[in-house]
Amino acid sequence: MSRILRVVLNSRPGKNGEPVPENFRVEESTLTTDLKPGEVLVRTLYLSVDPYMRCRMNEDTGADYLSPWVLSECVDGGGVGVVESSRHDAFSKGDTVTSFNWRWQTCDVVDGSRLQKLDPDLVNGHLSYFLGAVGMPGLTALLGVREKGHLKPGANQTMVISGAAGACGSVAGQIGKLDGCGRVVGICGSEEKCRVLVSELGFSSAVNYRKGDVSAALRESCPDGVDVYFDNVGGAISDTVIAQMNKDSHVILCGQISQYNKDVAYPPPLSTETQELLHSKNITRERFMVLSYMEKHEAGLLQLSQWVKAGQIKVLETIVNGIENMGGAFCSMMTGGNIGKQIVKISD
Repeated sequence: MSRILRVVLNSRPGKNGEPVPENFRVEESTLTTDLKPGEVLVRTLYLSVDPYMRCRMNEDTGADYLSPWVLSECVDGGGVGVVESSRHDAFSKGDTVTSFNWRWQTCDVVDGSRLQKLDPDLVNGHLSYFLGAVGMPGLTALLGVREKGHLKPGANQTMVISGAAGACGSVAGQIGKLDGCGRVVGICGSEEKCRVLVSELGFSSAVNYRKGDVSAALRESCPDGVDVYFDNVGGAISDTVIAQMNKDSHVILCGQISQYNKDVAYPPPLSTETQELLHSKNITRERFMVLSYMEKHEAGLLQLSQWVKAGQIKVLETIVNGIENMGGAFCSMMTGGNIGKQIVKISD
């Protein structure tokens, strides 16, 4: 038996409530480390907090592919860890592994079929990148741009990204540049984020939606209108961007984080005015789900790895230490407290 710490769902924020750290509870538990055939003992290195988890805090997630977290039970999400011992043929002590359903606890015994082995060389040893730029957020950015953006090399297109300083948006903007956009403009929530997007990630310009007239700032940054919009936030910001989109342009509908604390369907309904704009300008706006492109994940991760290793994609992370800070990290991420991917480091 081994003593561990784990995070359980303490309470639900309610469909229209904002999550608070107290919705989560850290508790001590014990773990039986005698392995049955096929089982693996893993030690957690890094855990991910992501916007979709807000839906899992509700009794009904509103999505058939997402199960709700259960009150007083350990919550789960993306994680990376190391194998401590194994009775599964595919894994050996010291292997780096990941899972989409990694329980928020310091150590765990899992069925080896739930784990995927990772090659640390793909990220030059930065294992947390497997939860960000060379993981699901990076894949979401890459496949979103490639499958729904309809970029045309040499066409000097303008791409706008909302939530541009987050895990997905920060990578999507850089991919837009790599794939030939003439102008890439980020929308984010602070002057510091704007500075980072332009000076470190190579965005053409950035708009702070908390400061001044967003519509006017966007018009100044996009004098030829908007051809591709990578939408991470929804709501009023998206209405503002869509109002400046060109004929036959494309919305990449990735996320709607501004709406996740409201009891509305996903994707949330648009205003009549915005709906009419989409129709009159023939703007495509189709829901994008990275899980619909499983056959493209392996090649996509290799491409992301190559870009990261070559320095063509710069990776931003906000890392906090300690499993006791999972709830705080999640709530901070939901209100834009992070720059880049929000990660919690659990152990060395």
